[in-house]
Amino acid sequence: MPSVDIVEVAPRDGLQSEQARLTTAEKVELIGLAVAAGVRRIEAASFVNPKRVPQMADADEVMRLLPRLAGISYIGLALNERGAERAVAAGCDEVNFVVVASETFSQRNQGAGIAETLDGWRRVAAVVKSAGRRSSVTIAAAFGCPFEGEIGLDRVASLMERLAENDTAPDEIALADTIGVAVPPQVRAAFDVLGRIAPAVKRRGHFHNTRNTGLANAFAAQEAGAQALDASLGGIGGCPFAPAATGNIPTEDLVYLLERSGIGTGINLQSAIGAAQWLGDKLGKRVPGMLEKAGPFPAAA
Repeated sequence: MPSVDIVEVAPRDGLQSEQARLTTAEKVELIGLAVAAGVRRIEAASFVNPKRVPQMADADEVMRLLPRLAGISYIGLALNERGAERAVAAGCDEVNFVVVASETFSQRNQGAGIAETLDGWRRVAAVVKSAGRRSSVTIAAAFGCPFEGEIGLDRVASLMERLAENDTAPDEIALADTIGVAVPPQVRAAFDVLGRIAPAVKRRGHFHNTRNTGLANAFAAQEAGAQALDASLGGIGGCPFAPAATGNIPTEDLVYLLERSGIGTGINLQSAIGAAQWLGDKLGKRVPGMLEKAGPFPAAA
């Protein structure tokens, strides 16, 4: 059976956009529920300026409290050299960096242009590699920008080429539909190009369900060679710096789609649904995911 890795992003990308704040202990419990459901890669925290993303102010403490279990990889987001140093010191197994495909969005999201961000990646890569940790780079707004509109594949391909340079190539490149505008043909084309430009680099997809195409795009990405897909329990999250960029694709909905299609994930669907329900209770709302409401099929005995 073919398989795909699910990267759980609710503890970071999910919670950073929520008005309700989980305590540090609740964040650790959320990550524990994901692990218990079978998730093996978890985006646990971001090491960024807490003034810009106050929901992530306890990143170091979250990492300190997480159990260290065989086969579990905790990912920390870092947008500069200092953030990478913090992530490594906190014990992150992987460090993820972001390059935005739109100049305007790059300035708003990271306070720097694309060229400056690429220079920053070289410094982050040096920190991560010297520490012996895995690295990944997400190309954000790879399919569209809320300020500049359509993003051409040629521009994204140019970023792929820069990132795939031998001395700084990450272990993985993710293509992100940060504002949820992509459709499957675009996704297939982008992942085909990524596979040609960087065949030795692992490929990952990150999709938002803003216009209800996220799951279809995730399926298209794995068909086009993506070995990993980001998802968020309950479908919570979004980008706080992009207008109307609503939630990530729900982990439980993605697991249902893939498993029913004969693609293994290693995740227990009922446990993932339970984790999404727990998260909704903590946030004080019904989460966007559909499986949390409808349940699996056939119905659990």
